[in-house]
Amino acid sequence: MTDTLKPRDAKEVEDAVRWALGHEKALELVGHGTKRALGRPCQTDITLDLSGLAGVTLYEPAELVLSAKAGTPLSEIEALLDKNNQQLDFEPMEYGPLLGNEPEQGTIGGTIAANLSGPRRIKSGAARDHFLGVTAVTGRAETIKSGGRVVKNVTGYDMCKVLAGSFGTLAAMTDVTVKVLPKPETQVTILIEGLDDAQACAAMAAAMGSSCDVSAAAHLPDHIASYFDGLPKPEATTVLRLEGVAPSVAHRKEALAALLKEFGPVALLDEKESKALWQSVRQVKPFATESARMRPLWRVSTAPRQAHRLVDLITPAAQMFYDWGGGLIWIAMPFEDEADAGSVRRAVAELGGHATLVRAPASLRASVDVFEPQEAGLAALSKRVKEGFDPKGVLNPGRMWAGV
Repeated sequence: MTDTLKPRDAKEVEDAVRWALGHEKALELVGHGTKRALGRPCQTDITLDLSGLAGVTLYEPAELVLSAKAGTPLSEIEALLDKNNQQLDFEPMEYGPLLGNEPEQGTIGGTIAANLSGPRRIKSGAARDHFLGVTAVTGRAETIKSGGRVVKNVTGYDMCKVLAGSFGTLAAMTDVTVKVLPKPETQVTILIEGLDDAQACAAMAAAMGSSCDVSAAAHLPDHIASYFDGLPKPEATTVLRLEGVAPSVAHRKEALAALLKEFGPVALLDEKESKALWQSVRQVKPFATESARMRPLWRVSTAPRQAHRLVDLITPAAQMFYDWGGGLIWIAMPFEDEADAGSVRRAVAELGGHATLVRAPASLRASVDVFEPQEAGLAALSKRVKEGFDPKGVLNPGRMWAGV
């Protein structure tokens, strides 16, 4: 038996898990391995490589539905959708470059397993909100199916929501179905330059509370603004995106600009520059450079209006920027061997939210909580769910929390 098993179809995935059960072996689930360094280091015996399960199995543009095998590259799916002027509306970001891997290598299965989303999360939701159906193999070596291939589908317990964000600890997905949507006709980005973090959070809150239907809102502090594409100046900039049909975007642009004038002079980015900017926000470009990859990186979610207060409680020398209107903060610590987990966890405990240590050496990820620690009741529930799907701990054991 080799160190890696690479099944060619769903039946071979089931056979691999059954073999692991019979030989009391633990399996590490990977697609192209772009998120292998995310989460707690797993103690596994065999790698179950799902990259051989690739290809779109159903695509009905008129029905806004696409099904693909779990190992299908996300870039391949997005290219297919682009030909039909459609998109994955949750705008999934990519962890590969952040973790030292080549870009455009992530798979649709990994995207769902990590419940990824990008700047449009504040309007369209995360991957789980677009996840319609799945075929998967549990840690019991049983093939299960949930959901279907239509947008309006109810089949009892929505297992898709459980598997999204489970990081392969519950089941090995072999085929997934997602909702797709038309691309917006055009987009524009409104800029406000020179705001401090508190002012920026207030401006983004005002925009998000308006009727202008903002699809993305971010604040890029001056120490990091030069890394983002499309900005006219490398200084602190608050950016807000509007998307849709041209007449609607034009009307909302004027309304939002008038609303935000109280915060400072307002400028505009055209469609080309806007797309370049939001792509660099989506891919967390400042922290994907070779030099930045040496530094521990946190992904912190909190209430948008108090995001600046949470940042004030964390290491002053850290670099950061705000996405999701302030609801998501990317924070890079100043030293490569120090994640400063204590200050991050204390800040989150004081102001609410949750934090994930996205990038750090394996030794550091083994010694601190990578995902937000769970209170006793929730931890017990997570353990029961794990035991229901994978009672012997065959699949990615300990990837998220000890024993899960």
